[in-house]
Amino acid sequence: MKELQSIERLVDSFSKLPGIGHKSAQKMAYSVLEMSDENVEEFSIALKEVKNKVHKCPICGSLTEEEICEICSDSKRDHTRIIVVSYPKDIFPFEKLGTYNGVYHVLGGTLSAINGVGVEDLSINDLLERIKKDNVQEIILATNPTIDGETTALYIAKLLENKNINVSRLAYGLPMGGHLEYADTLTLSKALEGRKKI
Repeated sequence: MKELQSIERLVDSFSKLPGIGHKSAQKMAYSVLEMSDENVEEFSIALKEVKNKVHKCPICGSLTEEEICEICSDSKRDHTRIIVVSYPKDIFPFEKLGTYNGVYHVLGGTLSAINGVGVEDLSINDLLERIKKDNVQEIILATNPTIDGETTALYIAKLLENKNINVSRLAYGLPMGGHLEYADTLTLSKALEGRKKI
C-alpha cells in the first residue's frame, strides 16, 4: 500500500529535525493522527509562535522573546565577565549551577573546515566589539571539547593574546565518581594537564 501524500509530507517535515530518522518521523506523524483536533491546533500554534516570537538577543546571541535577553538586561550581573559558548542551549547548564554571575556570548557554532564554517560565519567580531565596549576583564571559553571546539577556542584565545584580558578554558578531565580504568586517553591527558595543587 502506498503512503498517503499528506502523511508523507508530515514525515518529511519531522525528518528535517536534527536526530530524527525516517522511522521516528513516521511514528511522530502517526501520533499526530491520534491527537485530538484541539491538541493539533495547539501544536501548530506553538510552532508558529516559537518562530514569530523567539529571536537572538542583539547583545549576546542567546534566544529571547524580549528585545534584549534577561541576562544582558540584568544590571546585577557582572558584564565584565563573559562565558563564550557555541550555541544558546549551552548557557542552561551554567545557569542551573546558580553560582556564575557574569554574562554570555553565543558564537552560533564552531569553526569547521569540513562543514565550511569560517570566522565570518560566527559572531567572533561581535565578541571583540563587546570586549571593547563593556571593558571586559575575563573571557571563559566554553566550547565543546571536540576538534572544532578546541580550534575555535584556540583561535579566540590567539585573538585576545595581547588585549590585557584574563582568558581561560573550561577544565576537562575525569568525572566525579568515575574510574581511571574506563577513562579514554584524551580525557586522562586533559585531566593530567589540568591538575591543581592541593
